[in-house]
Amino acid sequence: MNRLNQQLCPTVKRPEHIRVMQFGEGNFLRAFVDEMLDNLNTQCGGDYGVAIVQPLDRGMCHMLREQDGLYTVILRGREETGDVKKVKIVGSVIRTVEPYADFQSYLDLAKEDTLRFIVSNTTEAGIVYTGQDQYGDAPQASYPGKLTRFLHERYLLGKPGFIILPCELIDDNGAHLKDAVLKTAAQWQLGDDFIAWIEKDNIFCSTLVDRIVTGFPRKELPGLFEELGYEDQQLDTAEPFGLWVIEGPEQVKKELPLDQVNPVVFTDNVKPYKLRKVRMLNGAHTTMVLGAYLAGLDTVGECMADKDVRPFLEKALYDEIMPNVPLPENVVREFAAAVLLRFENPFNRHELLSIALNSVSKWTARVLPTLKDYTAKTSSPAPCLAFGLSALICFYTGIRQNAAGDYEGLRNGLPYPVKDDAPVLAFFSGLSKDTDSRKLAQAVLSNENLWGEDLTGIPGLKDLVAKQLDAIRANGMRAAIRATRE
Repeated sequence: MNRLNQQLCPTVKRPEHIRVMQFGEGNFLRAFVDEMLDNLNTQCGGDYGVAIVQPLDRGMCHMLREQDGLYTVILRGREETGDVKKVKIVGSVIRTVEPYADFQSYLDLAKEDTLRFIVSNTTEAGIVYTGQDQYGDAPQASYPGKLTRFLHERYLLGKPGFIILPCELIDDNGAHLKDAVLKTAAQWQLGDDFIAWIEKDNIFCSTLVDRIVTGFPRKELPGLFEELGYEDQQLDTAEPFGLWVIEGPEQVKKELPLDQVNPVVFTDNVKPYKLRKVRMLNGAHTTMVLGAYLAGLDTVGECMADKDVRPFLEKALYDEIMPNVPLPENVVREFAAAVLLRFENPFNRHELLSIALNSVSKWTARVLPTLKDYTAKTSSPAPCLAFGLSALICFYTGIRQNAAGDYEGLRNGLPYPVKDDAPVLAFFSGLSKDTDSRKLAQAVLSNENLWGEDLTGIPGLKDLVAKQLDAIRANGMRAAIRATRE
């Protein structure tokens, strides 16, 4: 079978000029940013070519070059009209650069007059000022180090700066990246004029990205290659839902009109959209999964088909979470409907135990703020959100170490792994499942090391959690989940 390349697909539209430099060749950016740029090129006559910079010594740029930068994206999932599967060849990537093999080729990108945008996804740990990079390194180890060296090269050439769009999943990613670059420039003593150029000629945008990218579908390759009619070693799969929220001046939208054909929002404040995602998508996950797992379910898909768990989730989402998101109701309600469709996606087998990882910190970040807002408005805690905490207590309490030293709980007599920070695991392993519900609720909720505060100060929460723990013990997890709707 032939390998995908330009000769095999001569009609694929390719941009002529490099407008975007992208740090990262992984699955996410290729099925998100590059796919959106391709939409702009093919549907609106855009000319946004991407030069991918491989941020690590070992990567996949050589595989992309073997395919002339072409690869297939399959977007598949559930929408209001039913299950969908969209297949397209993405042609926006026109160059790849490997700084560890040829550092000068990386610096030479600074000469490209049409280059205007810089995109990155170097993981949450990527935007960190280390203080270890040196100007003469070829290349620098950190992403801020590489970027500062590149910006200085551009400055020395007397060319304009960039619109910089980090996609790393940290709050205020644009501000953090700018801060790391300025610290690096100061460390290298590159001068006040260069620092002024960074400030004046470059726009660091904070962004929010949202799309589940499932990546290279290794187990499905024979059937997919047969369906496509060619081999593609860079095949990428993702859900149809996508959202890119970009915070910046109006100039950014004018120069990069992605929203014409893509789910992109330009705004002067990304924070409400970040809060919406964390509270509604992530918060709904965290509220549901531990109770659902102890009720005998294993995947999000099973939860969405379950006669007890799905109504519980919908009540939590629509009645308790959604009213506490500071965006217009129609915008929030539309997102809530999208969340349910995403959870239903039959192409994603999302294991509940994978979501259960580090549930204490997740509940604190994703659910606790909503529960406090709900309580402040109603003078009583939200039943479903509180139940997520009660289920967490049941999931963690009485865990024990196995022969390998890993912590486990029991579901129907069979062990399940419990993974969290060591102090969390040590605390819960010291509790007994036989402890009186009120004493157990008091011990867990008052532990400020778990939650960052004493949760017994939230009116009614300790009493409600104790009551829910009693119901779980007396009637079982499933019946207790059902009772939250009464």
